[in-house]
Amino acid sequence: MQHILTDDTLILGLSVARISFLDFNQKKNLLKKLDSPYSLALQSIEEIFKLAECGEKPRAVWNGSENLRMAKAEACQCERLGIKILFHYDEGYPEPLRQIADPPFCLFVRGDASLLSGRCVSVVGTRRLSQAGRVAARSFAHEATLDGCNVVSGLAGGADSYAHLGAIDAFYDAAERGDATLRDGAIDRCAVLGHTIAVLPSGIDNIVPYSNKRLAAAVLQSGGCLVSEYGPGAPAGKWQFIARNRIVAGLSEATVVIEAPTGSGALITADFALEDGRDVMFHEAAFGEAASRISEVVRDDLEKSFATGRVSKYKMENTPEKFLSAGAPVIKDYKDYCVALAEPPGLRSTPPVQGELFT
Repeated sequence: MQHILTDDTLILGLSVARISFLDFNQKKNLLKKLDSPYSLALQSIEEIFKLAECGEKPRAVWNGSENLRMAKAEACQCERLGIKILFHYDEGYPEPLRQIADPPFCLFVRGDASLLSGRCVSVVGTRRLSQAGRVAARSFAHEATLDGCNVVSGLAGGADSYAHLGAIDAFYDAAERGDATLRDGAIDRCAVLGHTIAVLPSGIDNIVPYSNKRLAAAVLQSGGCLVSEYGPGAPAGKWQFIARNRIVAGLSEATVVIEAPTGSGALITADFALEDGRDVMFHEAAFGEAASRISEVVRDDLEKSFATGRVSKYKMENTPEKFLSAGAPVIKDYKDYCVALAEPPGLRSTPPVQGELFT
C-alpha cells in the first residue's frame, strides 16, 4: 500500500481544498488543470486565478510552498489519527451533499463514514432549550434511530446535544435487547439501527464546544461519526458555524426544528435546507408555553440590538412563523414526521396560535 505522503492525488486534493479564496467550482476548475501538488505550489496567484477561471479576482495572499507543507502535514495527521478523507469526486462522498449549492470540496470523517450516505434526518434547535424541547429532541432522535434513520446535528449545546443523546440512548437500548453490541471497541449492530452524525464547525480533531468532548466520544463509541470540512488543527472561526449549518441541512432529506426563537442559528439551517430543495418541519414543542416565553425574551433583546444597529433586518425577520406561512408542517413526533414526509406540500401550512397545540 502506497504511503500517504507519496500519494500525489491525495496531497493535490488537500492542497486545492486548502485554498480558502476559491469557491467549490473554482477549486474543481483548478484541480482539472493540475497534475501534481508540486505544480500547484509553483503557480503564482495570478496563474491560479486564471486556471480556476475566477471571474472576479478576490483579494488574497498565496504561498505555494507553505500550502504544500500544510497539506502534507494534514495528510500525515489524518493517517496517524485514523481520519478518513472524502473528496467530492470519491464514491463514498454523500450524494445528497454533492447536490447542494455549495458542497464541501472534501470531508474529514472520524468513525463510520458510510453513515453519511444512509437515510438521515437533521435535528436542530436553539441552545436556550425549554424542558419540553429537551424531551422532544431526545425522544425524536431516539425513535428515528430505532427506525434505522441516522440523526444529523451540530454538536452544539441545547437541541443538538439532546438529539445526539437520543440517538446514543437508542444504541444502548438496542444493545440491552441484543440488537447491537460493543465488544473491545468493535461494534456489532442490528442492520436497521441508525446512528448519529455530528458536524463540526472546527477542525476534525477539535471539539467545539469543548464541554461536549465527552458527547463527541459517545457519538463514536455508539457507532456514529464526526465530520468536518476542515482538517486537523483548524480553528473555529465565527463564519464557520454558519458554514457548518449548510452541511447539517445538506446531509438529510428533511430538517426538523425542535425550538428556535427569532434569529436563531437553527433557522439559518432551515433556510439552507429550503434553498437546496429539502423539507423543513417544526416540532410542536416550538410553540409550547415555555418555548414562547423564551422567544419573547429573545425577541426583546433582538429589538434592542436592532435599534442600535447590532443585528441585521434578516435576523429580525427570520422567525418560525415565516417558515410555517411558507408551508412548513408542524409535527408531534418521529412517526408524525414520517407521515408528513409523504404528504403534499402545504397541507399543514396554517401557522398555529401560540399555545394552541397544547390546549
